[in-house]
Amino acid sequence: MGIVAGLDSSSEYTRIVVCDADTGAVVRQGYAPHPVPEGAEGADGGEGGPSAAGRRTEIDPQAWLLSLGEAAAGGLLEGVQAIGVSAQQNGLVLLDEAGSPVRPALVGNDRRAQTAAADLVDALGGREAWAQAVGCVPRPAQPVAKLRWLARQEPEAARRVAEVLQPHDWLVWQLLGRPARRTTDRGGASGTGYWSAAAESWRPDLTELALGHRVKLPEVIGPAEAAGQTPEGLLISAGTGETMAAAFGLGVGAGDAVVSLGASGSVFSVHHQALVEPTGMITSFADATGMHLPVVHTLNAVRVLRGTAELLGTDLEGLSELALKSTPGSYGLVLLPYLEGERTPDLPHTAGTLAGLRRESMRPEHLARAAFEGMLCGLADALDVLRSRGVAVHRVFLLGPAADLPAVQAIAPTLLEARVAVPEPADYTALGAARQAAWALGAARGTLSPRQPPLWPAPACRVFEPGEELAAGQAVRQQYVAVREQTHPGAFG
Repeated sequence: MGIVAGLDSSSEYTRIVVCDADTGAVVRQGYAPHPVPEGAEGADGGEGGPSAAGRRTEIDPQAWLLSLGEAAAGGLLEGVQAIGVSAQQNGLVLLDEAGSPVRPALVGNDRRAQTAAADLVDALGGREAWAQAVGCVPRPAQPVAKLRWLARQEPEAARRVAEVLQPHDWLVWQLLGRPARRTTDRGGASGTGYWSAAAESWRPDLTELALGHRVKLPEVIGPAEAAGQTPEGLLISAGTGETMAAAFGLGVGAGDAVVSLGASGSVFSVHHQALVEPTGMITSFADATGMHLPVVHTLNAVRVLRGTAELLGTDLEGLSELALKSTPGSYGLVLLPYLEGERTPDLPHTAGTLAGLRRESMRPEHLARAAFEGMLCGLADALDVLRSRGVAVHRVFLLGPAADLPAVQAIAPTLLEARVAVPEPADYTALGAARQAAWALGAARGTLSPRQPPLWPAPACRVFEPGEELAAGQAVRQQYVAVREQTHPGAFG
């Protein structure tokens, strides 16, 4: 069928993969960092307090195009027939009536809208009202909270906003030559806080609640639809957010879940319907295939390991080695890993707890293992939230650099109670964007069904089974839950 390209425009870089449209084989790749805007380091964090050193809270969106051009230099896109675009989620490009940016784009990791998010929760009548309306409760990073922040902090700029786009919407629009029609996809729309995955429709009343007036929103097109063609005839697919593109690139399907290990953690799966959880623990995204992508977040994942490693004077690899010298249950030590408060369960003002201290348990290896068990039990709690709503989980993809730690690979299958697959390193976000491009190209030519994406090979993975230690893992979970319930009774209702 030809060759296609997938573009991953993250918060820090642009990566492009060029693939065979039929097989998914990577033909060539390109990479370029985003230009760092002047003053990005240590910028004033505004309402939410000072930002962390090096956190970029806003950027001229033209920087994304400059990075794209650099990544595609040297004829990288020669012969490409279709491009799929994925980009950082929660970013916001604010346009005036003429289609020009009102101000620099607000990027995904901007957390200044903490107070604005809380205001919005109250303004609609609480967490359950938001969960029922759009399948999620406003968070500081979300576009809906950013709009509220803008209305409060920059009212003059807010009054000029006539249209809002996300980064992948804006990039698609630019690649197409800025046509009158602006589009997005279900996945990207579902993360805004003003689109309902259950109803498959925008909630313009919520943009008005946030900003003070209604704005133009892009047309939501289907997973296999094309956003348009460039003057040269290059097809541009719908585009999507980075989480949805990564799931598509990995080939996540029914019965699969993905556990992502960053400083914080997330657990998501593909499901046939949108899930509404009254307390807001589930964020009800849509995916890039026409299905749904319920996500549960935890605030504490690898930061638990790093903190423990620093306490013991080692690094993550050393912590892993220490942990494997202990045994399941860590000689009775239980670490509730709520170091930054917690979101699952909803305990924003709590702290971590170390329980079960006895003289024989006060050894580095037992504390090291308790850190791994605590982190993974917290993620197992998140996985259980999905299972309790009817999501079947038989295989777990484990992502992030910490997934390569031997202690994680040894402990995770028993605590998550599933086969664990650790994919070989690849940019699955860019691959998912390329797969979307191949789908849109095939659908446009009539060689692929709009209901069936191209069947690219599954990624190579190392697989770890629960094996005979499943009972030991269940005992660790019981010990953890007992401490959690004693410390935070009724945290999960």
